[in-house]
Amino acid sequence: MIFTVAIDGPAAAGKGTIARAVAARFGFAHLDTGLLYRAVGALGGDPVLAARGLVPDDLAREDLRSLAAGQAASRVAVIPEVRAALTDFQRRFARAEGGAVLDGRDIGTVICPEAEVKLYVTASAQVRAHRRWLELGGDAAQVLAEVVERDKRDSERATAPLKPAADALVLDTSDMGIEQAVARAIATVEERLKA
Repeated sequence: MIFTVAIDGPAAAGKGTIARAVAARFGFAHLDTGLLYRAVGALGGDPVLAARGLVPDDLAREDLRSLAAGQAASRVAVIPEVRAALTDFQRRFARAEGGAVLDGRDIGTVICPEAEVKLYVTASAQVRAHRRWLELGGDAAQVLAEVVERDKRDSERATAPLKPAADALVLDTSDMGIEQAVARAIATVEERLKA
């Protein structure tokens, strides 16, 4: 069975947690596409060469969840040649036999516009910054400033800007517990699988 669940949204909205839960529930493969960009940014050097030479081991680096890696990912993600180098990898993953869940910024709009399910997970910048601060620590005002800066860069980039697909279900997790958000996502996938 080929079945793709595309989950998009800004940083710290909960899309990764939801994606892992959906993949586990249905036995689908999961790809956090942000790790691809984080790995390219963390590798340093020429980002285009890094993207073209990316190997699975590069996605296992311990430092890929850091705030610095997230900022680096956002910077390299605006480079069209980097995006092109990583697009084919993501599309092959998405349409492999057995089902797949991909989470990122442009899965439902660019990478997999044919996905059977599209979700856009979001929350206010203040809520997302607080979540990131709880996870990583640091100066709360600085974390908020970085979240706002990243949102602006991701949503205003010329290539594949962050935005919900026209046919995506929008899940605003600002006032929603993770259990509720996961249940809503699972119900959406179950409805589509039955259809």
